[in-house]
Amino acid sequence: MLDTLELLLPLLFVVVLSLPLINVFRGKLGAKSAKKRVLIHISGFFALLLITLIFQVRGISVFAQVEEETTGFLGSIAQGLGFLSAALATGMSALGAGIAVAAAAPAAIGAFSENEKNFGKSLIFVALGEGVAIYGLLISILIINKL
Repeated sequence: MLDTLELLLPLLFVVVLSLPLINVFRGKLGAKSAKKRVLIHISGFFALLLITLIFQVRGISVFAQVEEETTGFLGSIAQGLGFLSAALATGMSALGAGIAVAAAAPAAIGAFSENEKNFGKSLIFVALGEGVAIYGLLISILIINKL
Protein backbone atom coordinates (compact mmCIF):
# COMPACT_ATOMS: atom_id res chain seq x y z
CA MET A 1 0.00 0.00 0.00
CA LEU A 2 0.99 3.61 -0.41
CA ASP A 3 2.29 5.65 2.48
CA THR A 4 0.75 9.00 3.30
CA LEU A 5 3.99 10.63 2.17
CA GLU A 6 3.71 8.90 -1.20
CA LEU A 7 0.19 10.28 -1.58
CA LEU A 8 0.80 13.80 -0.28
CA LEU A 9 4.11 14.55 -2.02
CA PRO A 10 2.71 14.59 -5.60
CA LEU A 11 -0.29 16.58 -4.37
CA LEU A 12 2.08 19.12 -2.82
CA PHE A 13 4.00 19.42 -6.11
CA VAL A 14 0.76 20.07 -8.03
CA VAL A 15 -0.30 22.76 -5.55
CA VAL A 16 3.10 24.46 -5.63
CA LEU A 17 3.14 24.42 -9.42
CA SER A 18 -0.37 25.87 -9.72
CA LEU A 19 0.05 28.72 -7.20
CA PRO A 20 1.56 31.24 -9.66
CA LEU A 21 -1.40 30.82 -12.01
CA ILE A 22 -4.29 31.50 -9.63
CA ASN A 23 -4.47 35.24 -10.30
CA VAL A 24 -3.94 34.65 -14.02
CA PHE A 25 -7.06 32.49 -14.23
CA ARG A 26 -9.05 34.98 -12.17
CA GLY A 27 -8.17 37.72 -14.67
CA LYS A 28 -6.76 40.08 -12.04
CA LEU A 29 -3.39 40.57 -13.74
CA GLY A 30 -2.13 42.48 -16.71
CA ALA A 31 -0.66 40.79 -19.76
CA LYS A 32 2.95 41.41 -18.71
CA SER A 33 2.49 40.06 -15.20
CA ALA A 34 0.50 37.09 -16.49
CA LYS A 35 3.27 36.25 -18.95
CA LYS A 36 5.81 36.40 -16.11
CA ARG A 37 3.73 34.07 -13.94
CA VAL A 38 3.26 31.58 -16.76
CA LEU A 39 7.03 31.55 -17.36
CA ILE A 40 7.59 30.97 -13.62
CA HIS A 41 5.10 28.12 -13.77
CA ILE A 42 6.78 26.48 -16.77
CA SER A 43 10.28 26.87 -15.33
CA GLY A 44 9.12 25.42 -12.00
CA PHE A 45 7.66 22.42 -13.77
CA PHE A 46 10.87 21.72 -15.66
CA ALA A 47 12.94 22.23 -12.49
CA LEU A 48 10.88 19.60 -10.65
CA LEU A 49 11.18 17.32 -13.68
CA LEU A 50 14.96 17.74 -13.64
CA ILE A 51 15.15 17.04 -9.90
CA THR A 52 13.10 13.89 -10.39
CA LEU A 53 15.36 12.78 -13.22
CA ILE A 54 18.48 13.34 -11.13
CA PHE A 55 17.03 11.25 -8.29
CA GLN A 56 16.18 8.45 -10.70
CA VAL A 57 19.57 8.41 -12.45
CA ARG A 58 21.59 8.40 -9.25
CA GLY A 59 19.36 5.79 -7.65
CA ILE A 60 18.52 8.00 -4.67
CA SER A 61 15.33 6.84 -3.07
CA VAL A 62 13.10 9.55 -1.64
CA PHE A 63 11.36 6.98 0.52
CA ALA A 64 13.39 5.14 3.14
CA GLN A 65 11.69 1.78 2.93
CA VAL A 66 10.79 0.25 -0.36
CA GLU A 67 8.80 -2.92 -0.01
CA GLU A 68 8.91 -5.26 -2.93
CA GLU A 69 5.64 -7.02 -3.39
CA THR A 70 4.96 -9.44 -6.15
CA THR A 71 1.48 -9.09 -7.54
CA GLY A 72 1.70 -11.95 -9.97
CA PHE A 73 1.35 -9.63 -12.96
CA LEU A 74 4.38 -9.41 -15.14
CA GLY A 75 3.75 -7.01 -17.97
CA SER A 76 5.80 -6.39 -21.03
CA ILE A 77 6.66 -3.16 -22.79
CA ALA A 78 4.09 -3.97 -25.44
CA GLN A 79 1.35 -4.21 -22.82
CA GLY A 80 2.40 -0.93 -21.27
CA LEU A 81 2.38 0.78 -24.66
CA GLY A 82 -1.02 -0.77 -25.34
CA PHE A 83 -2.44 0.72 -22.16
CA LEU A 84 -0.83 4.04 -23.00
CA SER A 85 -2.36 4.02 -26.48
CA ALA A 86 -5.79 3.21 -25.03
CA ALA A 87 -5.49 6.11 -22.61
CA LEU A 88 -4.38 8.45 -25.39
CA ALA A 89 -7.25 7.34 -27.63
CA THR A 90 -9.78 8.13 -24.91
CA GLY A 91 -8.17 11.37 -23.79
CA MET A 92 -7.54 12.86 -27.21
CA SER A 93 -10.99 11.94 -28.50
CA ALA A 94 -12.59 13.54 -25.43
CA LEU A 95 -10.50 16.66 -26.01
CA GLY A 96 -11.56 16.77 -29.66
CA ALA A 97 -15.19 16.27 -28.70
CA GLY A 98 -14.96 19.12 -26.23
CA ILE A 99 -13.56 21.42 -28.90
CA ALA A 100 -16.28 20.35 -31.37
CA VAL A 101 -19.10 20.86 -28.88
CA ALA A 102 -17.64 24.20 -27.78
CA ALA A 103 -17.94 25.41 -31.37
CA ALA A 104 -21.25 23.75 -32.28
CA ALA A 105 -23.35 24.32 -29.16
CA PRO A 106 -23.37 28.17 -29.18
CA ALA A 107 -24.15 28.14 -32.91
CA ALA A 108 -26.99 25.69 -32.30
CA ILE A 109 -28.41 27.84 -29.51
CA GLY A 110 -28.23 30.91 -31.76
CA ALA A 111 -29.97 29.11 -34.63
CA PHE A 112 -32.67 27.80 -32.29
CA SER A 113 -33.28 31.22 -30.79
CA GLU A 114 -33.91 32.68 -34.27
CA ASN A 115 -36.17 29.88 -35.51
CA GLU A 116 -37.66 27.03 -33.46
CA LYS A 117 -37.71 24.74 -36.51
CA ASN A 118 -33.89 24.57 -36.48
CA PHE A 119 -33.77 22.61 -33.21
CA GLY A 120 -33.50 19.14 -34.76
CA LYS A 121 -30.91 20.19 -37.31
CA SER A 122 -28.73 21.97 -34.78
CA LEU A 123 -28.97 19.15 -32.26
CA ILE A 124 -27.53 16.74 -34.82
CA PHE A 125 -24.34 18.78 -35.14
CA VAL A 126 -23.85 18.87 -31.37
CA ALA A 127 -24.43 15.11 -31.16
CA LEU A 128 -21.89 14.49 -33.93
CA GLY A 129 -19.27 16.27 -31.85
CA GLU A 130 -20.06 14.06 -28.86
CA GLY A 131 -19.85 10.97 -31.05
CA VAL A 132 -16.13 11.54 -31.42
CA ALA A 133 -15.62 10.86 -27.70
CA ILE A 134 -17.70 7.70 -27.87
CA TYR A 135 -15.68 6.44 -30.85
CA GLY A 136 -12.43 7.07 -28.96
CA LEU A 137 -13.75 5.17 -25.95
CA LEU A 138 -14.77 2.30 -28.21
CA ILE A 139 -11.30 2.17 -29.78
CA SER A 140 -9.65 2.14 -26.35
CA ILE A 141 -11.91 -0.72 -25.23
CA LEU A 142 -10.93 -2.68 -28.34
CA ILE A 143 -7.23 -2.02 -27.67
CA ILE A 144 -7.52 -3.20 -24.05
CA ASN A 145 -9.40 -6.34 -25.14
CA LYS A 146 -6.47 -7.24 -27.42
CA LEU A 147 -3.97 -7.06 -24.55
